[in-house]
Amino acid sequence: MTLNKILAFDALTCALMGALLILFAPALAAWLGLPRDLLFYAGWLLIPVALFMALLARGTPPWMGGVWLVILGNAGWVLASLAILPVTGPNLLGAGFVLVQAGVVACFTMAELGAARRFAGVAR
Repeated sequence: MTLNKILAFDALTCALMGALLILFAPALAAWLGLPRDLLFYAGWLLIPVALFMALLARGTPPWMGGVWLVILGNAGWVLASLAILPVTGPNLLGAGFVLVQAGVVACFTMAELGAARRFAGVAR
């Protein structure tokens, strides 16, 4: 898969998760045992990030400085997701939710990292 396609898919999933968190924060908070405000504001954080990724994905080639920013941001998201578990004390479903979404973001991070390295090797 090309770097542009990975970025586009990451942007789509990021936007969908953002919308889910914004629209359903109260219900998700009750089901997951996570703070409503954490879910709500995390959702709002994802919307401009998704837009940034979508714009990067349209570039031919994508701006590599932005790609590295996305990779670092995704890695930070994974670390922050793991850090909130002991702080927020979610229920079992909430812990699973946090771990699964962190795993998905970690997969995007690794895919983008691999594609960026391949792209940099081709660009030389």
